[in-house]
Amino acid sequence: MILRFAAIAVALLAAAPSPAQMPAAAPTPAPAAEAPPPAPTTEMRFQKWLADFRARAAGEGISAATLAAALDRLTYNPRVVELDRGQPDDSRPTTVPLFSDYLAARLVPARINPGKRLAAELGPTLRAVEGRYGVPPEIMLGIWGMETSYGGYTGNFDLVRSLASLAFDGRREALFTRELIAALRMIDSGVPRGRLVGSWAGATGNPQFLPSSYLTHAVDFDGDGTADIWQSRADTAASIANYLKNNGWVTGGDWAMRVSVPAALDRMRVVNTVEPKSCARVLARHSRWIPVKEWRALGLEALDGRSWPADDTLATLVEPDGPGKGAYLAYGNFRALLAYNCSNFYALSVGLLADRLRSGS
Repeated sequence: MILRFAAIAVALLAAAPSPAQMPAAAPTPAPAAEAPPPAPTTEMRFQKWLADFRARAAGEGISAATLAAALDRLTYNPRVVELDRGQPDDSRPTTVPLFSDYLAARLVPARINPGKRLAAELGPTLRAVEGRYGVPPEIMLGIWGMETSYGGYTGNFDLVRSLASLAFDGRREALFTRELIAALRMIDSGVPRGRLVGSWAGATGNPQFLPSSYLTHAVDFDGDGTADIWQSRADTAASIANYLKNNGWVTGGDWAMRVSVPAALDRMRVVNTVEPKSCARVLARHSRWIPVKEWRALGLEALDGRSWPADDTLATLVEPDGPGKGAYLAYGNFRALLAYNCSNFYALSVGLLADRLRSGS
């Protein structure tokens, strides 16, 4: 019996495949690689930036109530970033438009006639403002008209959301972060959160002040205890005048006058060799400062029946479309207009609108 079992075992062993004959074991699959986390969305990155900014604002003294009112549930606004990136800057070549075209689109009856009506309606108030700040009514109205068509359109963007989105975007982070802090200070000072609406770039109210400009230049002229540049026309005019006075407007001075320039004028004789420290691209288009007596000696002539100022009045030559295409002698008050908006086209348009309002034509 034992032998029988042994024979069976031998037979079974003989029938079993050798290790070499055995099929290879199926490879053990490697553990699946862990999927990378999804890239944070722009909104996620904005919320992280906002949390950091909130801590910074609290450190700069913004109240908890204002932070909650302004920043809770705030979201990123891609539209304002798109608009900002569409603006020309030094990094991209641009085609400079003609001032003549720019002016033709702005110095129109729809802007001149309402200005004349407002000048008549607010006459006593505007003269009182002029008495305090030294800025002529027509200049206040010139800015008001160019900025918002006398309050006809002041913008409907949420200022806090716009400024936060632009600061987060980073193209001009320092500027917009500073303005966002200033906007929060406005709320802290009592300006209702809902009033902070305006342009996509953060300007608000009838004069389109940035928040830092509001804190520095806005004034209460009607005596109600608040500097209301949204609904008070007296406060609006006085705030504009205060802005100009704080930026060098000289009482009794003119802003510029249109002149004819001799074709043979050697512009190298009047070129400005001092590099501007600010507003550089705009001021690069100005000549050096020269007394008007010397300008007359060079053959310039006043146009539009304008009188020459005192001989020692300093003036720069501004030819917005280049030599032979219109010229202005600009005085010190022109620089105050440039401080409001650093653009020769803008400052010239404000002055020329003021001239039309003053002349009544």
